[in-house]
Formats: sequence, C-alpha cells, structure tokens
Amino acid sequence: MQGPHLLGQTPFVAGKTLVEHAIEAGVDIPTNCTSGTCGACMVTLMLGEVPLPDPLPPGLDDFLVEEGARLGCIGLPTGDVDIDLRPPI
Repeated sequence: MQGPHLLGQTPFVAGKTLVEHAIEAGVDIPTNCTSGTCGACMVTLMLGEVPLPDPLPPGLDDFLVEEGARLGCIGLPTGDVDIDLRPPI
C-alpha cells in the first residue's frame, strides 16, 4: 500500500514514551537498547511535540532531528502526536 495509513491509535498519557504508546495501540516499533543509543526505534515526527534531550543521544544527530527524527524508546510526547514508523533516512 502506498501513502500514509493509520496503524493504531491510543490516548495520550503524560510520562509514557512513544514506544509505550505504540505498544498500547498494538503497533510495533523495533527497539534494542531502550536508552537512545542504537537508533533502532527511530521514527519520524509528523505532527505534535516530542522534546529532545540535551545533549542529543548517540542515536540522533542534528541532520536527523531537522528531518523530524525522534527515538521512540526515550521520546516523551507532550500531547497528541502523529508519527511515521519509517525513519527520515
């Protein structure tokens, strides 16, 4: 199937990561380290806010962030978000 389509949806809960929200929605975001180091859980933020840690973890760099990359294992949304499971690379 071409183009975006909804894989799952769950209510926003403060303090839960993108991966935790995805699990509740029945959507699999691959993970490995769960600490922001490996980048296996990289997704693309399409809409909403997921603040970045400072400094950036090893799994992210400035280019990826500019393209909307966020790490699902450590990404804490501040409200409703739309993400693309494909990383921006």
